[in-house]
Amino acid sequence: MTYDELVTKIRDYTEVDANVLTSTIVNGFIEDAEFRILRDVDSDNNRRYVSAQMVAGQRFIDTPQNLLIIRSAQIVDSAGVGVANDRDFLQYRDTSFMSEFNNLGVQGTPKYYSNWDEDTLVVAPTPDQTYTIQLNYILKPSGLSSTNTTTYLSLEFPNGLLYACLTEAYGFLKGPVDMYQLYDKKYVEAVKGFSIEQMGRRRRDEYQAGVPRIGKQ
Repeated sequence: MTYDELVTKIRDYTEVDANVLTSTIVNGFIEDAEFRILRDVDSDNNRRYVSAQMVAGQRFIDTPQNLLIIRSAQIVDSAGVGVANDRDFLQYRDTSFMSEFNNLGVQGTPKYYSNWDEDTLVVAPTPDQTYTIQLNYILKPSGLSSTNTTTYLSLEFPNGLLYACLTEAYGFLKGPVDMYQLYDKKYVEAVKGFSIEQMGRRRRDEYQAGVPRIGKQ
């Protein structure tokens, strides 16, 4: 489903034309719907990996601009002997712990990390030499728009995206309440199946773990 197809469906389903549901308003529905899905389902398509160099004596690291959630952090070649496959996971700690640790003035191989602010990580101990850090994270994907006409959601989860948009639309139009409830229920049902696919079947081996099973409703 393309951007234009989704916009047309929103107006057709609600039976409201562009004079009321303008492009600006509909774009707001789409953005809110995408955020809802992003928070409801940990989609594999949003998983990313990035490497950066840590500088000796510098404990702060800039994070990617599209980062939403850090899944984990690793030091590559933590022993500093040129072994790329030698990786150690850093342990997450609160910023108060990091501040207390770094106030000791200790330098060495980083063992801990924390979110310092929205754009920065802090590690401890402060690096004593150059290290490579790999961040494994969830990104905030580019949304559907007139210039970005298809996305993973619009192609792989079009019904759920539509239902989420219609829930936003009927909430904006303030009725009918039964239509709002209908599409909200449809969204909830659709997102269950999408979750099973993304967080269940795509992350398991049926030979070892068996087929995912759904409990009785």
